[in-house]
Amino acid sequence: MGTPERQRVQAAWRRLRPVIAASAEIVAEDFSFAYEFTNRDDVDLVIVLGGDGSILQSARQMGAHQVPVLGINCGHLGFLAALSPEDFLDAWPRVCEGDFHVIDHLMLQVQIIRGDAVVAEQLALNEAAVLSGPPFSILDIDYYADGELATQYRCDGLIVATPVGSTAHSLSAGGPIVRRQLQAMILSPISPHTLTYRPVVESADTLIELTVTEPLPTTCILVDGRVLGALLAGDRVRIQRSPVSFRMLRVPGQNDYRTLREKLGWSGSLNLRR
Repeated sequence: MGTPERQRVQAAWRRLRPVIAASAEIVAEDFSFAYEFTNRDDVDLVIVLGGDGSILQSARQMGAHQVPVLGINCGHLGFLAALSPEDFLDAWPRVCEGDFHVIDHLMLQVQIIRGDAVVAEQLALNEAAVLSGPPFSILDIDYYADGELATQYRCDGLIVATPVGSTAHSLSAGGPIVRRQLQAMILSPISPHTLTYRPVVESADTLIELTVTEPLPTTCILVDGRVLGALLAGDRVRIQRSPVSFRMLRVPGQNDYRTLREKLGWSGSLNLRR
C-alpha cells in the first residue's frame, strides 16, 4: 500500500517488488487506499510505503480487521515508517525467516454521542483532538473519567493521544513522550488559559468523555488529523480503548529511542559523552 502520487513511493515499489515477490505471494497492490480487508484471511502482512500519514491511512482502512504492518519510509520524518528502502532490503530475508516481533499498539474508539445516539465513530491510532475552529475562541471543555467529572479545561483545544501519538500533535502541545507499548492515554491541553493545567496520563481502560460548554459553529473533533464531525451544544465525545490493536512488525535493529534521537534531535548531552 502507498500514496499513488508520490514519485518516491513508486520508485521504491518498482525496486522492492521483485524482492518481495520472490519470497511471498502478493495478494494485492493498493495505491489508492481502496482495498477491502473485511473477511479476508489470506493477508498475513501489509507493507506500507510512504510516511506516517500512509500508515495512519492503512490503520483507518483496516478498521476492525487489523493485519500486521511493516512500514517503509519514503517521506521525511518517519516515526512509524522507520525502515528506509535500503534497511528493508537487509531486513526482508530475516522477516521471511520469522526473525521479527509483532507489537500490539493501543488504538482508541472515538464516538460523537448526540442524545442517546452515536452520530459518528472512528478508530484512532494517533489521537483525537477537540478544536475550537475559527474564530478560535477559548473553549471550556469538561473532562469526565469513568463517569466522574475530573476537571474543566479552559484552552484552545484538547488532545487525547495514544502512546504512538505521543510523539505527534500531543508532543507539539507540550505532552510527554510515552513508550509505544504502554497501555495509556495522554490528555494534553492546547494553549491552556491557566498554568496549572498540565498533561495527564490515564490508564488505557479509562472511559473518557468530553463536553464543550459553549461550542462555536466551527468546533469539531479531529481523529488522526481528519474531521470526524462538528460538535453541538450537549454533544459528548466518548473515547475508550478500541477492541482491536494496531499491529506492527519490529525487526532486529529497530529502536524507538534511536528514532527519537535521529528524527527529533532528542540527544540531550549524549554527544558530550562520546
